Amino acid sequence: MFATSHDILNWVLAICAVSLTFFLCWALFYFVSSIQNIYKLIKRIEDGVTKAEGIIEMAKDKLRNSSTYFMILGEIAKKAMDFVAEKQAERQERRQEQRQEPKADKKSESRRRSAMN
Repeated sequence: MFATSHDILNWVLAICAVSLTFFLCWALFYFVSSIQNIYKLIKRIEDGVTKAEGIIEMAKDKLRNSSTYFMILGEIAKKAMDFVAEKQAERQERRQEQRQEPKADKKSESRRRSAMN
């Protein structure tokens, strides 16, 4: 099998070439696997960022729409407060009139009584 040292050298070189090829293929496999995992991770991050952007855009749209609703609600609230203030003023006027009417009634009653007597 081994006739000369040159044969031994050829066998050692062949074994080294096979081992080097095996380890290079093994390293290449793990490198490609790592690159694939990184690609999947980047894809997930991009999907997350896209969803976050969608949520932010939706929130902006809702805030724009709700700001118009808030303006409308503000106007309604303002008119309601004006209406309540008017009603309170009317009530106070009525109370003042009611307080003044009994005095006038008492005077007219005393006049009637004196007229009857």
